[in-house]
Amino acid sequence: MVAYILRRLLQSAFVIFGVACVTFLVLRLVPGDPARLMVPPGTSEKVVDSLRKELGTDQPLIVQFGRFLGGLLQGDLGQSFRQGRPVLELVLDALPATLALASTTMLTAVLVAVPLGIAAAYRSGGILDRVILIFSLAGQSVPNFWLGVMLVLVFAIRLQWFPAIGMGGPRSIVLPTLTLALILIAILVRTVRQSMLEALNEDYVRTARAKGMPETKVVLVHALKNAAIPLVTILGLQVGFVLGGAFVVELIFDWPGVGLLALEAIRTRDFPVVQGVVILVAAVFTFANLAVDIAYAYLNPRVRMGGET
Repeated sequence: MVAYILRRLLQSAFVIFGVACVTFLVLRLVPGDPARLMVPPGTSEKVVDSLRKELGTDQPLIVQFGRFLGGLLQGDLGQSFRQGRPVLELVLDALPATLALASTTMLTAVLVAVPLGIAAAYRSGGILDRVILIFSLAGQSVPNFWLGVMLVLVFAIRLQWFPAIGMGGPRSIVLPTLTLALILIAILVRTVRQSMLEALNEDYVRTARAKGMPETKVVLVHALKNAAIPLVTILGLQVGFVLGGAFVVELIFDWPGVGLLALEAIRTRDFPVVQGVVILVAAVFTFANLAVDIAYAYLNPRVRMGGET
């Protein structure tokens, strides 16, 4: 197990390094001069050239790349072109807001999707099952940016139950969370339902029932533990969906997280900030997948990692 984790950590480091390099090169191919965007229209070329020299964008690409790699290996992501602050500091300041949104989204989705999926599987073919499947299909078909706007129009503007923008208290996280969670719930419900249907037809479930165990224990202990294996896998894969969706949701609700920070940096061609956010997202995604692999082996002892027997 330890050898497997160390090997995966090394692989994750290579993945993050590769993402950082590709991001650096792609950003330099995007049209737009950061120095030109930072000065008012009509500014003399001499002033713009001076700003380019200050930012380091006047250097050849290979020199900029070498400086970027040198800083990255030392844990230095550079300084923001626009704000003049260390990128790591900016990202860490915005990270708690995104983590709060992502964690409440995942928690809400699991708490809602698991009971619905179990109920749909247990009453397979019934009215409840059909209603839940229709809800799941509708949820997967709705774009989160449209859903966010509709939630604002209904619950923030018309009913005035929740604030429309900003991060001003517990009520302000409700609409952003619902925007992300409703789509995730729809995905997880189908996964839980299918897994539970397969688990309920296994021999060990029939044996447990034959021994006279309470039906609640059979479903929630014996069947659910094995049905949770695909759920854990899907949750790990959906980390990317939540982080990607958070970018759009943070823009809609003016949520001060890394998504809003990244979108503003892209608009102003603040290359170091964009690179820092991408590296952070890549790190979170790779380590989430590692956590899923470990949890998978724990839930299913028959699985042996890295070829272990």
